[in-house]
Amino acid sequence: MSTDRIAEVSTGTDTTDAGRDSTDSTGYAESRDTTEGRIYHVSGGDWDDVLEDAQHDERIVINMGPQHPSTHGVLRLVLELEGETVTQLRTVIGYLHTGIEKNCEYRTWTQGVTFVTRMDYLSPLFNELGYCLGVEKLLGIQAPPRAELIRVLLSEINRIGSHLVYIATGGMELGATTAMTFGFREREEVLHLLEYLTGLRMNHAFIRPGGVAQDLPADWKEKVSEFVKTMDERLPLYDKLFTGQPIWRNRLKGVGYLPVDACLALGVTGPVLRSAGLPWDLRKIEPYSRYDEFDFDVPTSTDADCWGRYLCRVEEMHQSLRIIRQCLKKIEPGPVMVEDRKIAWPAQLSISSDGMGNSLEHVRKIMGQSMESLIHHFKLVTEGFKVPAGQVYSTVESPRGELGFHLVSDGGTRPVRVHVREPSFVNLQSLPAMSEGGLVADVIAAVASVDPVMGGVDR
Repeated sequence: MSTDRIAEVSTGTDTTDAGRDSTDSTGYAESRDTTEGRIYHVSGGDWDDVLEDAQHDERIVINMGPQHPSTHGVLRLVLELEGETVTQLRTVIGYLHTGIEKNCEYRTWTQGVTFVTRMDYLSPLFNELGYCLGVEKLLGIQAPPRAELIRVLLSEINRIGSHLVYIATGGMELGATTAMTFGFREREEVLHLLEYLTGLRMNHAFIRPGGVAQDLPADWKEKVSEFVKTMDERLPLYDKLFTGQPIWRNRLKGVGYLPVDACLALGVTGPVLRSAGLPWDLRKIEPYSRYDEFDFDVPTSTDADCWGRYLCRVEEMHQSLRIIRQCLKKIEPGPVMVEDRKIAWPAQLSISSDGMGNSLEHVRKIMGQSMESLIHHFKLVTEGFKVPAGQVYSTVESPRGELGFHLVSDGGTRPVRVHVREPSFVNLQSLPAMSEGGLVADVIAAVASVDPVMGGVDR
């Protein structure tokens, strides 16, 4: 770290500055010069004010959790309670910061896929797709038809897996432990299929600028058809176990209420917005990857509560299966990467017998070609391709809502700026509106209904 600028962060309990805002009249943080350089004193925000407000005999401030996978250290919920009623809720984020956006600026455009796929780790393929669509817009290219449909197929399989985790973890938090068993049993089917199609269960880096990394296995249709058949048999079990179950219904109905005007004011998207009655789905509103060629419905509800969000997600899984069936008929033979050799990377992989690395025949073929082509391949992998200067914003409909990528290029082989509009981050703003005035027990249902993934929040 450079010694000419050192930031000193206080928790607001410094005895010399306790109880006062450490900014001058211009609004900037106070600073002082030392032998090590200039030190800025940044206060701990307004937490002292929160505690002062709660200094009543009837109110207490507590840290809530762990009840959700995100509250095991990476999401802090600070509740002010009066009895069992929540009078104030604060969501504190930042404990899982991985610097993915900044890391992308130090890698080539293709290598950025490996980073963004690790943001929302429950829906990695959507991260890859949104990022690659942005890069392709800057390049002025479009992936081949087969590659676009493969992207749709993988995305919808991934959407089912993500919603299954919502049901599994949400059910567990509310006492329905069978939901955890069922949800992860079905998710294993999803991950097995994705591993067969892409080579990895998660963090695939399979969708690349210009197409996909490699073609699907020869018998992919049989494997996908088996998966669809299995899910058709098992999804009705969730209706039997939950939808028609009075305890589950009563636990969710009227809890975490957030009407459509509040959703719009807070920028909330995805199932939370659709459960309030607005059929906003980017696959229909602003189609990408040939989604306009598919026949499917956008599930909505007017309940605007945890119950409506549950119903929307269950129906979305059925609609995803509907899209997958259409993919089985639509995907035709053809290239899976653009023909431009200055962009296409990697080139025609041939996997070895152990499922990892290149086969010996493929290596011989590469080495046996001209030295110029070998040098070009080496430079393409190490330096990357150049992207024309400009900026772009590309969006996809992830399982949690609108996932947007703002990419800026200066004409080089690396992005100047990568910023992600992550739906979990935006949707978490709605928790206070959902929970304040309700019971402590209802906060658990509200958090589950938002379905946040902190990898996306603290990217």
